[in-house]
Amino acid sequence: MKHDAPQGQSGQIPTVGENAYRRIRADIVFGRLAPRQKLKLEKLRDSYGASISTLREILNRLASESLVLAEGQRGFEVAPVSVENLREIAALRLLLENHALEQSLAAGDMEWEGRVVAAHHKLATLERRMSEGDRSETELWKRYDWEFHQALISACGSSVLMDTHAGVFDKYLRYQMIALSFRGDIAAEEHRILLECALERDSVRAREVLVRHVEGGVEHALATGTIR
Repeated sequence: MKHDAPQGQSGQIPTVGENAYRRIRADIVFGRLAPRQKLKLEKLRDSYGASISTLREILNRLASESLVLAEGQRGFEVAPVSVENLREIAALRLLLENHALEQSLAAGDMEWEGRVVAAHHKLATLERRMSEGDRSETELWKRYDWEFHQALISACGSSVLMDTHAGVFDKYLRYQMIALSFRGDIAAEEHRILLECALERDSVRAREVLVRHVEGGVEHALATGTIR
């Protein structure tokens, strides 16, 4: 994922502050920092190795991404979750991803096809393991899920669209991690069809499958009863 990359955009080793930002952000997205959890600066300093002033800047940055709530004098807490918010995030993801997918399928070349096939292979391998009952690599599964969907739209021609989609996808992913939502063979088959649509440049069918895929993920997550 973009915030877990080993190097910054300039190709240099990330600063202490940037590294702490990526780690805290990932811990929120993957549910290790739970919704409504208070974020005490002293404790964060011990856990992430950044100064209090740097951590305050990081938390304000995450607040601008709607992953943290800034409570004035009361400090910071991890953003809450709700059914309404999940549905809004899913709708925004579909709006962005369907547009990017159409552009990507129209412009994609053989190198793009290779990225999509490789990303799907990793995702499908892990989905098979999870369907067989191995849930030891849940985070890796979601990273591969992210990589596959990013690969699908990677030929869209807009880095702004890619970055915006990545941010929204992370918020959607957070809900899936909180709900521990895995739809098994249904989701795996949808991923397989999306790969097929990409290789055949069938954008109409791809959009239909993507809508079913995202909306099905929302309903499955809500069915767990962990999001209210």
